[in-house]
Amino acid sequence: MKAVGVVVEYNPFHNGHLFHLQQAKEQSGADISIAAMSGNFLQRGEPALVSKWARTKMALEAGVDIVFELPYRFATQHAETFAEGSVSILSAAGCDTLCFGSESGDLEAFNKTVTFLEENNEDFQDRIRLYTREGYSYPKSIALSFQSLAPDESFIDISRPNNILGLHYIQAIIRQKSLMKAETITRKSAGYHDEHFASATIASATSIRKALFGAAGEIDNIKQYVPEATYEQLTNYRDQYGGFHSWENYWPLLKYKLLQSSPSELKGFYEVEEGLENRLLAAAASSESFQQFMECIKTKRYTWTRLQRVCLHILTNTSKNTMKTSQKTVNYLRLLGATEKGRSYLNYKKKDFSLPLVSKLSAFSDPDIELDIKASRIYALGQTGRGQEQLLAEEFARPPIMLKS
Repeated sequence: MKAVGVVVEYNPFHNGHLFHLQQAKEQSGADISIAAMSGNFLQRGEPALVSKWARTKMALEAGVDIVFELPYRFATQHAETFAEGSVSILSAAGCDTLCFGSESGDLEAFNKTVTFLEENNEDFQDRIRLYTREGYSYPKSIALSFQSLAPDESFIDISRPNNILGLHYIQAIIRQKSLMKAETITRKSAGYHDEHFASATIASATSIRKALFGAAGEIDNIKQYVPEATYEQLTNYRDQYGGFHSWENYWPLLKYKLLQSSPSELKGFYEVEEGLENRLLAAAASSESFQQFMECIKTKRYTWTRLQRVCLHILTNTSKNTMKTSQKTVNYLRLLGATEKGRSYLNYKKKDFSLPLVSKLSAFSDPDIELDIKASRIYALGQTGRGQEQLLAEEFARPPIMLKS
């Protein structure tokens, strides 16, 4: 059975994701699809709109055959570490191909860019350091460094978010000596950060979330942009838990954590660097909402995404020592769900997996599992009453979702 791997967050699963999934299967000639999916917190330092279990069900009903969880230690990191963890999962699960969406859509240009960076790595790193010292954010410094070294139009534009991830996927495949080959599909219609609906059927996850949290806040507003299963899952989740998760749900918890911490204590949290702890404390005391807090601490040097990740690690009490380990790849495959076809693949192939398959938390111990459990407990605090109790119990009580035909 030939498998294609995809790296996803599905926050939430929408028609653009469906297009990518269908094209990935067709382009790779795969029999099944396997997703490495972020858990309850995401790469941009945000809580997922709905839990990993609800998003797993969306994925399975839309055609993904197996969903594995990308652990917190990789899912909430910068692009390079995020890619290393994702590639290690899909490679260990026996994927023949990793198919990613990109703004470029040109695999030859990706390979050419990777080769160029390998040959000019020392100069490239020097220029990145130069631009960051001048006050540019890290992503902007990367783009400027590359532009100064290679104005050639045949290279990919690494200022674009999905191009950056794609570049790191290919580099991770090379570093890990994976047998997977890479393929890419051009992102259709909506851009990654688009906040408004750009077409009749395709919209970015950003614009969908904005509509859900907008003044109207009606799920019907997004119905044409998501598969029916996503619409049903969002409706059920809202009814069951009382609403969706956003940073504002967690602001009182974060504010308390900040105000009861000293600057030296804040410096111990992952990604708190260069005196940022003082800026965080000053803004926390005067901010009434997470949005206001973020606007206070935002600078040219620190991207919104970087600062959200800082806040997330403070919220989850995640120290530098916890995240900065020598382990660059995932240690296990945590199964969140599978279709009947996916279960057939697992039964046939799991003896060949290079990592242990985990379907029951009590049967496996690992520091990254412990970190995921802690993160899930804190994620549950974004709801109240019965909904919070259900989310707290779900991490331990819920077995992988097995979707029947």
